[in-house]
Amino acid sequence: MIVERIWTGNAYRNFNYLIACPDTGEALAIDPLDHGKCLAAAKANGWQITQILNTHEHHDHTGGNEAVVAATGAKVIAHAGAASKIRGVDRGVTAGDVIKVGKRVELECLDTPGHTMCHICLRSHTDQPALFTGDTLFNAGAGNCHNGGDMGMLFATFADQLSKLPDNTQVYPGHDYIENNLRFTLSLEPGNADAQAFLPGVAGHDPASSAVTTLADEKRFNTFFRLTNPEVIASLRERFPDLPEAPDAKAVFFKLRELRNSW
Repeated sequence: MIVERIWTGNAYRNFNYLIACPDTGEALAIDPLDHGKCLAAAKANGWQITQILNTHEHHDHTGGNEAVVAATGAKVIAHAGAASKIRGVDRGVTAGDVIKVGKRVELECLDTPGHTMCHICLRSHTDQPALFTGDTLFNAGAGNCHNGGDMGMLFATFADQLSKLPDNTQVYPGHDYIENNLRFTLSLEPGNADAQAFLPGVAGHDPASSAVTTLADEKRFNTFFRLTNPEVIASLRERFPDLPEAPDAKAVFFKLRELRNSW
């Protein structure tokens, strides 16, 4: 499996992806908003985009569909519940469905509600798994629930699915927010040595060449995985006096998301 990460450089700081089969040159485009860059990358590599996967229905992830379909004839894949929200869906998928690309690339669909209620993450069937997370999981952060989402479902996605995936899983999100997210972590957990060490390498960096994190990294410096950390809880209680001294993980997650919304 070949992963081509495409930095759009737009105001939304989107990443687009091409996943290619090295045997056939067939490629899957994930959220190809910048259709020009996606088509140019495929051409430069000698690949043919045959499928598009939208992680969810927001326009900054679906806006390039029509141009890519017009240029390639690619089939559009999305969450089975999103067919009424995304134009031209050819295949609706649910948890456990597999998207095949070429001869030997297999991507498993995870049903990951929270940011929206029809959100798909893709997990590769490779020795080192890759996880394409859309707007559910960001490097050092979590998606918001502003436009059709649900915070309780987002917490369940983190607790019941993402946290249980192998630690060596590489994380490929839909946007580059890592610098601000690490600063958010350090605002709550200034003693987090991993966040302190990682921040200088991404501050003012070029996202096109930024490091790819793993879930092991995320568990060390992503606050939304650190729900029992005493320093995080103490910092939250300073800001939210109603938070109990020994809050459950869900309450901590909710307060973190509430704080991040206005941070």
